[in-house]
Amino acid sequence: MSCRVAMLRMEKDGHLILPSPKTKHTKPYKRIRTLWATEQAEITKNAGDFKLELEIVTSRTGALWNEFIDRYHYLGYKTLPGAQLRYFVKADGQLLALLGFGAAAWTTAPRDNFIGWDRSARKKNLHLIVNNARFLILPWVRSKNLGSKILSLASKRICADWQAQYNYCPVLLETFVEKQRFQGTCYKAANWQEVGDTRGMGKLGSKDGDVPIKSVWLYPLCRDFRARLSGVAQ
Repeated sequence: MSCRVAMLRMEKDGHLILPSPKTKHTKPYKRIRTLWATEQAEITKNAGDFKLELEIVTSRTGALWNEFIDRYHYLGYKTLPGAQLRYFVKADGQLLALLGFGAAAWTTAPRDNFIGWDRSARKKNLHLIVNNARFLILPWVRSKNLGSKILSLASKRICADWQAQYNYCPVLLETFVEKQRFQGTCYKAANWQEVGDTRGMGKLGSKDGDVPIKSVWLYPLCRDFRARLSGVAQ
């Protein structure tokens, strides 16, 4: 999918001409509805009383993660692009939330200005940024400050898990918060930094009236993230 996006961008910029597609490039997501993902009894507890655990989604549990996201996340289920990790967030065997991390946005001015890298460094080191593409606390879970606690736990785990899965460590997390829906409160409480707003551009950089304005939030995973992303540190 990431290669397809790159080639469509190259065609848009006039570098190549792609043949017409023979078939649709993706199959529609087949919605699966099981009893495992049905709404449950309300869970009310102080965030500090939960002993949270992150469980990496595997091929065996992937369909269940997809179903929860499709049922209860406002964006529904879409395949995450590029390298990715997905998590179930549990406490005492109860499922509370779900997280999904995937490839970073190709370009976004607030993030790129915050880093201070040039186009060459971005092309070379973009893989060192990981996008928190999905974050869902299940609608029957009522717990103040749970979101920020989950984000803090994930930020401590993501480097080791990414290293184990892909043999390298990311240095920066990003996410995009739709401004008409959310204020990014849990990201702010977890020490993420808001660096600006998107311009409502589509994935290939084109203006699309259906693309909402989003605030851009970043979380450095190491002190020298700028040097690493700019290619100064090896």
